[in-house]
Amino acid sequence: MIELRGVTKAWPGGAAVQALDLRVPEGECCALIGPSGCGKTTTLRLVNRLVEPDAGSIRVAGQDVMRQDPVQLRRGIGYVIQEVGLFPHWRVGANVGTVPQLLGWPAARVAARAEEVLALVGLDPARYRDRWPHQLSGGERQRVGVARALAADPPVLLLDEPFGAVDPLRRAQLQGEVLALLRRLRKTVLLVTHDVQEAVLLGDSVALMRAGRLVQHAAPAEMLARPVDAFVADFLGADRALTRLGLFRIADLPREAASVPGAALPEATTLREALAAMLARGSLAVPVAEGGSLGLEALLRGAAGLEAPPRSR
Repeated sequence: MIELRGVTKAWPGGAAVQALDLRVPEGECCALIGPSGCGKTTTLRLVNRLVEPDAGSIRVAGQDVMRQDPVQLRRGIGYVIQEVGLFPHWRVGANVGTVPQLLGWPAARVAARAEEVLALVGLDPARYRDRWPHQLSGGERQRVGVARALAADPPVLLLDEPFGAVDPLRRAQLQGEVLALLRRLRKTVLLVTHDVQEAVLLGDSVALMRAGRLVQHAAPAEMLARPVDAFVADFLGADRALTRLGLFRIADLPREAASVPGAALPEATTLREALAAMLARGSLAVPVAEGGSLGLEALLRGAAGLEAPPRSR
């Protein structure tokens, strides 16, 4: 759905992107990570031609973006940025309906779609439709930004640090909600983030850049287990093994028959959460709600042998 081949973009101070090859299959999310100035945001903006490439080709849904009118191209791609960029003089409903209105939809259809996507992102249209942006919390504004990006039902979404301005508690909630939404809608997504945990949670694949070049592009579990070089290992962090545990769930491992006291954990609990529960309880095992228990040794041994978990998109 999104394909970059040999894409290069140079600024007066040097190249931001150098001979970049990157492919995001239809219905999948690719998370772009890397140090500041590595070219990840430039890469994102090349896709909707907010930045023009100097060389190479970019195709979206099989179409060369350079052969399309840039305004029409952008109206067909959802775009969410960190500061959201809501129009302060428009109410929430009008903000959400921006692109459908520009596409010439009838007013009644625009209004109905605005209410539909507000509900989709967890905002009651009756409560939020007529509010002004300044009356919203940071998390609410971010939800409106996602709703606006989805309003015209674009097949492709570009997310540029979408949760960067949200407090940690709200950020974790939004990440989970957006993950569930993306899986349900099967959008093709290119996400820029500086947060490794966020990239691993949301991405079907993770692309790590350095100085305008792609260093490694792999499924999250693959990259965490087998970084290609010291730079990747250092960027992912010394706790990358713990990060990897967050990709798997108790349901992925066999049960032990032993009975263990305490509150049982659901099978959907991640292995990282299960390990945290063991530490909090001062126990070498935790009971599982569906029967049996999971011990520390079985958790660590089993997790080491698990391959990338399937993404239910």
